Amino acid sequence: MKVLLLEDVINLGLAGDVVTVANGYGRNYLVPRGLAKVATPGALKQADQIRTAGERKRSRQLASAQDLARRIEGLSLTFTARAGETGKLYGSVTTAELAEAVERELGEELDRRKIISDPLRQLGEHTVEVRLITDVSANLKVVVEPEEAEELEVPEELRAPIEEEEAIAEASTEVEVAEAEATPEEAP
Repeated sequence: MKVLLLEDVINLGLAGDVVTVANGYGRNYLVPRGLAKVATPGALKQADQIRTAGERKRSRQLASAQDLARRIEGLSLTFTARAGETGKLYGSVTTAELAEAVERELGEELDRRKIISDPLRQLGEHTVEVRLITDVSANLKVVVEPEEAEELEVPEELRAPIEEEEAIAEASTEVEVAEAEATPEEAP
């Protein structure tokens, strides 16, 4: 089946190209999604218009991706996470968290699938590749720091009863020790 591509399709061709594909692929995937239409004589007359529109769209995407890549290159993200003594995280910093942080910092939406990395599971500084489009990628600096253990702040009104309980416990321990040390004649 010959189809005229209306959009760029990865591993198939660019907008305006006439390609031969399997009947089921064209009929069940490309045409219903608006990526292509059957290559009729009328559709082939539109091929040049579609090709020039596709080139303009690609050049806009390229300029946008290069601008975003420059902004990502200068970005450094810092995450805090719980970690063990060896520096291994109890969880991980995922690509979804990275994409969300980039979106928060730059105000640009970034698909997590464009971040080429396994989840980060170690403390330290990492460099993560972000592949925006086929020819444009950027390196993102990610720092994972250990989470500080928070000491619980005891309110003032609760401090006095706690101190009293500690004093009582200490006094009773002293009495028990004194009784244990006493000889049988001294014991009442």
